Amino acid sequence: MTLPDRSSLPRRDYLRALVAVGGTTALSACLEFASDGDDGDPDVPTGTSDPESLPDRQHAWNEALTTDEDGNVRPPEHHVLVALSLRDGVFDDAGDGTDHSVAEDARETTESALQTLERAYEWSNDGLVFTLGYTPAYFDRFDGPLPDAVGLPEPEALTAQEAPAFDEFDAVLHLASDRPEVVLEAEEGLFGQRDRLNGLEVETDLTGVFERLEDRRRTGFVGAGLPADRTDVSGVPESVPEDAPFFMGFRSGFQASQATEDRVTIESGPFAGGTTQHIESLEINLEQWFQQENHTQRVSKLFSREHAEEELVGDVGEELTTTNGLTTERIDATADDAREHNVVGHAQKAARAREDGEPPLLRRDFNTVDGDRPGVHFLALQRGIDDFVRTREAMTGADLDVPMANNGIRHYIFVDRRGNYLVPPRSLRALPPADPDAEIEGD
Repeated sequence: MTLPDRSSLPRRDYLRALVAVGGTTALSACLEFASDGDDGDPDVPTGTSDPESLPDRQHAWNEALTTDEDGNVRPPEHHVLVALSLRDGVFDDAGDGTDHSVAEDARETTESALQTLERAYEWSNDGLVFTLGYTPAYFDRFDGPLPDAVGLPEPEALTAQEAPAFDEFDAVLHLASDRPEVVLEAEEGLFGQRDRLNGLEVETDLTGVFERLEDRRRTGFVGAGLPADRTDVSGVPESVPEDAPFFMGFRSGFQASQATEDRVTIESGPFAGGTTQHIESLEINLEQWFQQENHTQRVSKLFSREHAEEELVGDVGEELTTTNGLTTERIDATADDAREHNVVGHAQKAARAREDGEPPLLRRDFNTVDGDRPGVHFLALQRGIDDFVRTREAMTGADLDVPMANNGIRHYIFVDRRGNYLVPPRSLRALPPADPDAEIEGD
């Protein structure tokens, strides 16, 4: 891909565009720009000399990340989803995934490469956080199934209106940092294009184990002002609020409206300490959202009718501190709002999937302009994919007597891709077998 024109873009736009392009040339341009910037950014903090000291949960990010002024976890600004396919010979020599000698070499290589990242970069916004998750297609090569405690079905269309493509490769690596050069450098170092990462020599990479699927690479960003910076992209109107962290104009990720990391963690079986991950890539019709709807209508459709009538949200959600404001009463009123007021909110509908008042999903989604169109890569962690499906069905609101145009934000978002993943605990993240207990017993 062609590099963006540095002279025509503000600093943040240029760096975000380099992450989207990817590759060694984009990394070189990013490092060059960072070195002569005038913002006084500190050096990237180095990681730990003992990766074993990090939490066993790969998804244990929250305590390491910074928080906003209200105490909500602040996600990293830059994200890359690297799609991976296993190379021939890693498992195939025995024909059934039971050639432990071949697999063990590949596992050691994978773990060594991932520990290089943890030694090179601090586990933080200013360094790097990441996860490695595996699709059902990866586990299909094994004779035995995943344990019952792991709910990882094949992805599927969840409404009659969608016809998404599915992630049927083997794995996805999610890299996230406030520093665009870090996600680019980490990705290139893992695939043999960088000799050193943050000054640390790269002794092992993933090139002998995984192939990068460049056409399935996905990127994105989240942060106040970043969406409004993308009005140069077709489909992003000038009316995106200047301070909004997400394309649809409002804050998200409120602490009390997110599942805790404990809630989304698998509790039993050999994959205890892991989680499941769903990624769906969505296109957003922002022009219709901003040009045909006023602020009150957008609040009604994204939150609830009462949020709009009582002016609970503010311009970009700044009036909502640690919760999206969906009380039990507002959630219980969903069907009445549909029938009597002809509108329901997206968050209002989804909140019906709560259990004992607790949300089942931990969202780590981010904006994207992949394909030069505005969208979002919706990334959710949950104990089992059935939690996601149940929440998605509640959000769809097929049971509600309301026109599609007023049924939350369904009229404005379109699903392009879906994928389900198991994110094992760190101790099993390197090419896990379908049943680790069975493999240990058989060794």
